[in-house]
Amino acid sequence: MTTHPKEEKTLLIIKPDAVRRGLIGEIIKRVEVRGLKIVALRMFWAKPEDMDRHYPKDQTWIRRLGEKTLTTYEKYGYDAKKELGTTDVLEIGTQVRGWLISFMTAGPLVKMIVQGVHAVDMVRKLVGQTMPAMAEMGTIRGDYSVDSAAAANQDKRAVRNLVHASETPDEAANEIGLWFSKNEIFEYPRSDEDAIW
Repeated sequence: MTTHPKEEKTLLIIKPDAVRRGLIGEIIKRVEVRGLKIVALRMFWAKPEDMDRHYPKDQTWIRRLGEKTLTTYEKYGYDAKKELGTTDVLEIGTQVRGWLISFMTAGPLVKMIVQGVHAVDMVRKLVGQTMPAMAEMGTIRGDYSVDSAAAANQDKRAVRNLVHASETPDEAANEIGLWFSKNEIFEYPRSDEDAIW
């Protein structure tokens, strides 16, 4: 059964770089001012096994990471074989996945479930493109980060892009189930719902 668009939920995680920079309040403000509702919220420190469950292990996803990394190396004239020891997209994708897990376990995170009309697309629009250097001004990443894949790859680390936001409704449902139990999710009316939705 399809739910009403205003009932759609998505996962948003504020990453360690944003937490360390004191951007938690600003990110939450942008979500709420947009007319979206936070129905679950918690600060925590992820363990490697938590992030290992969060990031897909399927070869298609890992291959995509490797392909993106190779594309970045080619675009900027870097030698992937020299720097990473391989040009195999699965090996490179596995390295990048490891960098992501290390980054996401390096400090506290804030996880939240955001609900509202087309929440998945709305939150993706608010956060901006994955690569902050390419994100539009006015988005969270465009306003508060300048990191790029080229810089991250050179330093053998994950891109510091402030937040994670589910890409699809199916991914959101899976991630919400991974990070929250049903009793941690609240239903309540916002006082301005009639004007927004």
